[in-house]
Parts: sequence; C-alpha cells; structure tokens
Amino acid sequence: MSASQGAAAPPAPPRVEIPRPQAQVLRRFLQGDLGSLRVLIAIAVIWAIFQVEEPRFLTAVNLTNLVLQITAVGLISVGVVLVLLLGEIDLSVGAVSGVCSAIMAVLNVQHGWNPYLAIAAAVVAGAGIGLFQGFMFDFFGIPSFVVTLAGLLAWQGVQLKVLGDTGTVNLNDPTITGLTGTFYGDTVGWLIAIVGVGLFAGTRLWARRSRVRAGLEAPPLGAVVLRISVVAVAVIATVAVLNASRGVPLACLILVGFVLVFQYVTTRTRFGRHIYAVGGNAEAARRAGISIMKVRVVVFMLASSMAAVGGIMAASRLLAVNQSSGGSDLLLLAIAGPVVAGTSLFGGRGSIWTALLGAVVIGSISNGMDLLALASSIQFIVTGAVLLAAVVVDALARRQRAASGRI
Repeated sequence: MSASQGAAAPPAPPRVEIPRPQAQVLRRFLQGDLGSLRVLIAIAVIWAIFQVEEPRFLTAVNLTNLVLQITAVGLISVGVVLVLLLGEIDLSVGAVSGVCSAIMAVLNVQHGWNPYLAIAAAVVAGAGIGLFQGFMFDFFGIPSFVVTLAGLLAWQGVQLKVLGDTGTVNLNDPTITGLTGTFYGDTVGWLIAIVGVGLFAGTRLWARRSRVRAGLEAPPLGAVVLRISVVAVAVIATVAVLNASRGVPLACLILVGFVLVFQYVTTRTRFGRHIYAVGGNAEAARRAGISIMKVRVVVFMLASSMAAVGGIMAASRLLAVNQSSGGSDLLLLAIAGPVVAGTSLFGGRGSIWTALLGAVVIGSISNGMDLLALASSIQFIVTGAVLLAAVVVDALARRQRAASGRI
C-alpha cells in the first residue's frame, strides 16, 4: 500500500449556512433590532381597529387633537428615554412636571413675571430637582427607584404649597397659551415639510458618502433612497392631514425639535456614547475612564428639565395649573411609551425616537378609548396590559440576543 493510499483524507471543511435575507430580517425583528418597524405595524393595527369601531378616529380634526394630546407626554418621555438608557428609572417625572408648571403659573400670573422668564425659571427648577435626585442616587448609592419615589411624594407636596389655598391658577398670557394654541397655515406647513425632507435626505446621503470615502461599510444607495422616500411620504401625509384641520401646530414642531436635538446628542456626541456605555456596562465604562457620576447626574438633570418642559406644554393646553397637574396616568404614559416603542428597561438599548413613536402608540390607544367612551377603569387596565406586553417583548428579545451571543 502506497503512502498516498494509506494517508487519511483531510476532514471536510465545516459547512457554513448563509441565512436567507428573509431569515435575517425575522431574526433581527425577534431580537429587537427592528423596533421601529414593530412599532409602525402596531400603530397601523391600532388605527385600523379604532377606525372600524369609530369612523371619527382618522379624521383630520381628531388626528390634530391627537398631536396636541401627545405633546406633553412625548416631551417628558424624551427625558425618560435618557434615564432608561442608563438602566435606571425616574418615577418623579410626573410630579416634577406638575410642580414646575405651578412655578411658572404662579410667577407669571400672581407675581407678574415676563412669560419667558417664568418659563425659564420653571425649567431651571426642573434642572435643580434633577441635580438633587441624581446626586442622591449616585453619591449615596441609593437605588434610583427609591430616590425618585421619594421625589414623587415630596414634589407633589411642594406643588400644593406653591399653588397655595386657591389650588388653581388660570393662564391667560398669549405667549404661554400660544405654545399649544398656535397653528401655521398651509403655505408655512408645506414649506416646513419641504425643508424637513430636504434636510433629512441631505444628511442621510452625506453620511453615506462620508462612510464610502472613509472606506467604511455603508448602506446600499437603494436602501437610503427607500428610507428617504418613506420619511417623505410620512411627512407629506402628516402635513396634509394637519392642514385639512387647523394647520401645523407649534406644539408638534416643539416636540419634533426636541426629539431631533436629543437624537443628535445621543448618537453623534461623546456624551451620548457615554450614556450607552454606562447603561450597557457601568463597570466597563468606569475602567474606560468615563465619569459615571457625571453622566448619571447630567442625565437626571436633563430628564427633570424635560419633565418641566412637558408640564409647561400641558399647562398651556389646559389653560390652567391645578393640584392634579402632573398626576393621574401621566407618569405611566411617559414611561410606557418608550418601553412600548423598544427602549430596553435593562439599559444600553434604545433611541430617542421611541419617545415620539411610543407617545403616538399610547396616545392613539387613549384617544381611541376616549372616542369609544370606555370607562376609566378599562382604560387603565388596557394601558397597563400594553406596558406589560412591551416589557415581555423586551425580555424575550434580550433572551434571543443572549442566545445568539450578542450580549
């Protein structure tokens, strides 16, 4: 027997199965990477159900009211997302929005302050509250749940003290009431749409070109164009619906503006990367030289500041501040929205866009149930069930990522 005949055959190389595109999309969907798609599907289903049950749901008038209803919750949720990215929770945002709106109302109505100064004072008060709570949480190692739960109780008491015996302060300053009472005509609305779509398209194409020039992996041009087209259709449809009613509301522009600013901060700045790093693994972030205390305190300051902004918008829409401002289900809605839209409760995963998308989901459910005249008890049960379902989906997605070795 020759040597060539006696030698063992080399082992066959392992077979590598390349997953099909459909399987990749399904895997990413199950692991939570396509959270926006999941939310958009949910919105479409919710709108379809309510439209079948109540034909007024998709009218221009009701959709305009929906935009105004979600503004305050969406703004508060922007700050909540930042806290959730750290893997923490802030249970005081509702109470903070109430006490800050009370400060603005009392300074403007009872003390005659300029409306801009009164609004600024309210936001500064919110930042101060966040600074205090963030310091107590990080410096003393008290769980954020406990610190903000104490704040939930304490700031409600401060709100009652600020409002005094009357309990209600009516707002009549046009600057404050105009925050939610200002609507732009058709021409301005279409101009805003053109500028917005143009900026989005320009930034996306420029980002792809920069990655190509740097020799980095870039998304296919067709995918970028498709995404721009989807956004363009959504913006045009939104402006068309709003113009069919009272026009594009200033409140909508304020909400989208804050979302864009914080989306840029979290994705394009060093501070934003530090937030994700601390939320993903605090110990690894500390060893990398990141000041964990600074990040946490600043995030809680921003969250309370956004709660103040949301409280101001809520007061502007209701034309008053009273003892129940910031109460009821505001806290639940502000936290439920981002979680429903895909921001993880475990930290390190999520996007500021989930504040807007989540507000649309939660606001649509609340608005639809109001149109159907469902009892408050049913509304609370449904909203709680939606939040629980979102947490379960988040936990399952995290389990899928762990099974695939991505965590």
